[in-house]
Amino acid sequence: MPSSHLLLEEPIRMASILEPSKASFFSAMTKIVGTLGPKSRSVETISGCLKAGMSVARFDFSWCDPEYHQETLENLKTAIKGTKKLCAVMLDTVGAEMQVVLTPNQGQEASSEILPINFDGLAQAVKTGDTIFIGQYLFTGSETTSVWLEVSEVKGNDVVCIIKNSATLTGSLFTLHASQIHIDLPTLTEKDKEVISTWGVKNKIDFLSLSYTRHAKDVREARDFLSKLGDLSQTQIFAKIENVEGLTHFDEILQEADGIILSRGNLGIDLPPEKVFLFQKSALHKCNMAGKPAVLTRVVDSMTDNLRPTRAEATDVANAVLDGSDAILLGAETLRGLYPVETISTVGRICSEAEKVFNQDLYFKRTVKYVGEPMTHLESIASSAVRAAIKVKASIIICFTSSGKAARLIAKY
Repeated sequence: MPSSHLLLEEPIRMASILEPSKASFFSAMTKIVGTLGPKSRSVETISGCLKAGMSVARFDFSWCDPEYHQETLENLKTAIKGTKKLCAVMLDTVGAEMQVVLTPNQGQEASSEILPINFDGLAQAVKTGDTIFIGQYLFTGSETTSVWLEVSEVKGNDVVCIIKNSATLTGSLFTLHASQIHIDLPTLTEKDKEVISTWGVKNKIDFLSLSYTRHAKDVREARDFLSKLGDLSQTQIFAKIENVEGLTHFDEILQEADGIILSRGNLGIDLPPEKVFLFQKSALHKCNMAGKPAVLTRVVDSMTDNLRPTRAEATDVANAVLDGSDAILLGAETLRGLYPVETISTVGRICSEAEKVFNQDLYFKRTVKYVGEPMTHLESIASSAVRAAIKVKASIIICFTSSGKAARLIAKY
């Protein structure tokens, strides 16, 4: 795994850091995916998000109904016309996600002692000592709205747990995540298929975020399903890596998917803290060398309630760019956060500063060496275009393409 991606373009004069950043005609090249929800669905707020740098709008179907998301999308269309900004649409599936539901049947209701779930195979999947987290946006288990459980006993179909922290669950739906445990649920559920074939087809979605992708066959099955829907045959599939199964089969998933989303929230549960950075750097490098876009999540959680990120978060965003991330995905920060526009603007500015010191020349040489010879004709043309641009210090490469393949290859270098 090369560490050279972190090398700066040239030594930095420390005093220059205090100088105002030079104005740039182009915004950050790193794309920003914003999740639209209760705090970011008005035309005014969406317009602000677009002006701040959001280039992909994510619709998370793990909560709320299609009618609600359709209203939000109509507001997005209005905002796009008003701001004259382009914005793609991403549909995020529910996938193999266990959920705590209030009334799974008439005989059992949720309480502080009993939590019914939508999966009857949990008792067969867990054992004493296993860890379970409840809380849709959280992963540490220490927050006041996330419950950290340890399995103490399995009684028939019931899983008895010890509560490790005090928390309050509010709302009608909560995500349940069992650490390093195989959950026998389909990656593309019947609900997902219904949403895609109706809402997705109607709105001609650009990207499908395939939640809980665990095997390459998950991507193949999703692509086969999309191919039968006509209008969505060109929709790109981004495999969302969220657990150890996806990590284990990462290489084959990368070959099948159009792009990768590294869901660091759930991965942060499955992986030891000291291993998270290693997976991130390795995965981003593999995506870069394969010419597949890589998207990183969970970077500025604190901005859900605050105007400024923590020092660690600001550094994390910059390091993600230097590591080779193509996009940053904002979830709770824009969906339910108090400052969606400011969050997008802040992340964009950090990305832009990191891009200015990214060692493009060294990265290009590493990529060419990795690809080796002989190259395909298209690969040779793309790499030659980038080589020429580096030598003359060109500001932009204009590429005419009908399929987009040539543009993606140029972006690879």
